Amino acid sequence: MAPNIATNTSVSLDELLDFVRPRHHAILLTRRADGSPQGSPLTCGVDDSGRIVVSTYPERAKTRNAKRDPRVSLIVLSDDWNGPWVQIDGAAEVIDPPDSVEPLVEYYRNIAGEHPDWDEYRAAMVKQGKSIIRVTPERWGPVATGGFPARLVEG
Repeated sequence: MAPNIATNTSVSLDELLDFVRPRHHAILLTRRADGSPQGSPLTCGVDDSGRIVVSTYPERAKTRNAKRDPRVSLIVLSDDWNGPWVQIDGAAEVIDPPDSVEPLVEYYRNIAGEHPDWDEYRAAMVKQGKSIIRVTPERWGPVATGGFPARLVEG
């Protein structure tokens, strides 16, 4: 069996969003008050405006951190552990209830499709006090896969 060669593929913004849309596993990196990184595994999606979106709660560390310092990074992973991934750096915007309800509807639609009862969903988001974090991509690394450097496999 031939070893896998690591890859790095530069992509445009449209290609990046096409890569992210079917992938919903990510790690959001925010900065704590002391500047150290804080990572949060989560589910993400892409909204209709091309922002990466995350459903959360106002009291979560990631939410407090993103409000204090909107510079964040997301590492979007494939379902397959050895699948491709990408890091996205951008500016976060936190939207708290009640303004978060309609963006949460868009978030749900873009990840899971239509809900059987949107009134029930909206009521649940209000009752739970859900927030949403929207990240506008500003910089992104290449879409990458792990593996061996080509120099170890070729020749």
